[in-house]
Amino acid sequence: MLDWDDLRYVLETVRQGGLSGAARVLKVNHATVSRRIAAVELQTGARLFDRLPSGYRATEAGREAARAAERMEDAGIELSRSLAARDQSLSGELKITAPQLMVERVLAPILLEFRAAHPDIMVNVVATNEQVSLTRREADVAFRFGDTPSDTLVGYRVTEQMAAAYASHAQIERLAENPNLPLDWVRFAHWPGLPEQITKAWPNRQVTLVVDDMIAAIGAVRAGIGATRMACFLGDTDPELARLPGVPLFDYSAIWLLTHPDLKDVPRVAAFMEFAATRIRKMRPCFEGRMP
Repeated sequence: MLDWDDLRYVLETVRQGGLSGAARVLKVNHATVSRRIAAVELQTGARLFDRLPSGYRATEAGREAARAAERMEDAGIELSRSLAARDQSLSGELKITAPQLMVERVLAPILLEFRAAHPDIMVNVVATNEQVSLTRREADVAFRFGDTPSDTLVGYRVTEQMAAAYASHAQIERLAENPNLPLDWVRFAHWPGLPEQITKAWPNRQVTLVVDDMIAAIGAVRAGIGATRMACFLGDTDPELARLPGVPLFDYSAIWLLTHPDLKDVPRVAAFMEFAATRIRKMRPCFEGRMP
């Protein structure tokens, strides 16, 4: 009988398109991936990958092995969720995922309060802007931005959001002293162009920097490189930034607090979701751009 641990190496090599990706995901070196694949090939007597100068390419047998391994993985994940759903103790590990800046600005004090109220729950935070899978139990609870969550998840729409254009105090002072200056703007690489509200309020403008990350954008705005758009909970809570005059608020994605249906009644999951939702709802003025 094939060892699931060996089949994981076959599966990830097919998924990632080669040894490098599989080694990165599995947190091992190339030699280990190659050796484990060779062990499966020896046991089955089938060639699972063609060794080409460009890398490993899965054969039909390799793809079949990967499909079987994926079914095994799915069954293991489903069993893990089923067993977790039986846990009725208000203790144990709770894995939460949220965007990095939300952890810094919003969740850190909430987590401090929650830990004080529930010292037997060990919170594990996955701070990332990537979408972590709750179905695959990469996390138990997720904070997500969006208009509608996945149909496979359940939870709360905890608050609406607005965004605004922000600049450093120094940039705003320069523009006030000389209204003829062009507006320096920090653009996100994935945005097609400037928002209409900006083009109307500041027809004289220039892009001074292109970034692909909000942390980088905030750093650039603080340094005075240019203004940019960001969620109000980020801009209004940063003492180094101020709203750009003459620009109205922008609509922004709502915040959802979600979990998998199998886990919604697990005490530690339910306790955290209710706790966090209550506190974030009290902060709605911050998210909706209504702070004093």
